[in-house]
Amino acid sequence: MTQQRILIEASKLHRRITENDWIAVDCRFDLADVTAGRRSYEQAHIPGAVFLDLDEDLAGPVRADTGRHPLPDIKKLVATLGQKGIGNTDTVVVYDSSHGAVAARAWWIFRWLGLRAVRLLDGGFAHWVKQGLPVEHVVVHREPKHFAAAASDTLVLTTGELAADLGRICERKLLDARDRARFLGEHEPIDPVAGHVPGAVNAPFADFVDKEGRWRSLAERTALLGKALGGDPGADWSVMCGSGVTACHLAISGLEAGFREPRLYVGSWSEWIRDQARPIGCGED
Repeated sequence: MTQQRILIEASKLHRRITENDWIAVDCRFDLADVTAGRRSYEQAHIPGAVFLDLDEDLAGPVRADTGRHPLPDIKKLVATLGQKGIGNTDTVVVYDSSHGAVAARAWWIFRWLGLRAVRLLDGGFAHWVKQGLPVEHVVVHREPKHFAAAASDTLVLTTGELAADLGRICERKLLDARDRARFLGEHEPIDPVAGHVPGAVNAPFADFVDKEGRWRSLAERTALLGKALGGDPGADWSVMCGSGVTACHLAISGLEAGFREPRLYVGSWSEWIRDQARPIGCGED
């Protein structure tokens, strides 16, 4: 497949951000303080940027049978995007505080809705500020636009599909983006049960960024993914994590490397463990 350019440098975004069809979307979010992202946006953000909240906009209501960040209601989200001044012909650039974990979910949601002109700011807001680029301190209200969704269910892997075909998980090549300790079941700070889906392969998204939250070189990320996929870049593969957020990070690296586009297990670990009958792997199992 053809490599896709998704990451964008702060300097390039700075040159384009004043154009009417380029829109920055601030997605900063803190699991420990769910209002922190919005407060940070209101204090300072990239000029012209609008804000999307992970819980309120990029995910739907949590139910007893879902993970922590299920898919949002399409009609509600489309209305929100239109009100924010985002249209189908715009180029959207998503960013978060630094490493792109939450922004990657926003990127995937836009892609799921059918928008292909979506980029992600490498290094996020922290790098933007470090480069001495301008910020503004007022909430942005753009002229409303029409946004029409063409959602692609082929990008989604469901718990039902996964549970019905556990014997083929190794063939499916399901990559889990959580850190190694959570994957092995040694430590679980968020969900009530530790471990992983049996047969999944660990590929921590944190390995794909450096200490400053910048994404590693494409060659390094390609090598990491290639190893996780058993040296088969043409394989069908899927990605998961705790709640279908950081997994999107792996999808971006895969598309930039020219791999086949993966499916996202949106429910991820937090949905898998809703049913105690589903098997759980621990350690290297």
